[in-house]
Amino acid sequence: MNSKKIALALAASLVVILFFYFDLQRFLTLDALKANRQTLLDYYAAHTLIMVAGFMAVYILQTALSLPGAAILSLAAGAIFGSIMGTVYAVIAATIGATLAFLVTRYLLRDLVLNKFGSKLEGMNRELEQRGFSYLLFLRLVPLFPFFLINLAAGLTRLPLRTFFLGTMIGIIPGGFVYVNAGASLASIDSLSAVASPRVLGSFALLGLFALVPVLYNKIKARKQAQ
Repeated sequence: MNSKKIALALAASLVVILFFYFDLQRFLTLDALKANRQTLLDYYAAHTLIMVAGFMAVYILQTALSLPGAAILSLAAGAIFGSIMGTVYAVIAATIGATLAFLVTRYLLRDLVLNKFGSKLEGMNRELEQRGFSYLLFLRLVPLFPFFLINLAAGLTRLPLRTFFLGTMIGIIPGGFVYVNAGASLASIDSLSAVASPRVLGSFALLGLFALVPVLYNKIKARKQAQ
């Protein structure tokens, strides 16, 4: 590992350590968001570009380093920017952050990730290698695996960067909109579990099945040809 990679790894580690040392997670709670919403709205009204850029930078950093708080940030996007623009900002930031995690895994932390998660990621890796975009879209739409694990798994494969970026961006739009739209009506939310209801999760599952249709078709076609 060259000096640039070592410096990057140390910088990322330092950010994670500082996050937990100063307990910054306390600001990424539903109660904290509700308590500070008006302050955030006032700042957004006075400093629009700075607020948007700052929000997206925080979201990108959170996603790239797999820190907790993604759901709260999505709710915050809706509470501050509204349903439509909040979804745009949140989806773009989450996609960029996931892509950074993908690249760091591929070019910097491959051996470390394999040693820690190799056995858990084996099946996902195989499907991503063989099915590419369709399987990635399925994983993003259906919350079977944690978001950060999908980033790590994809980084270990030969999946093209463009495929990862597009599959991630398209796949997280439905879930992102659900949380951002809920954040636009923040006062009515009592818990995060109320946002991700069984009905919502069932809808994501149906979308995921549609994404798998090409994969299932190719498997059936290959089996018939083999016979």
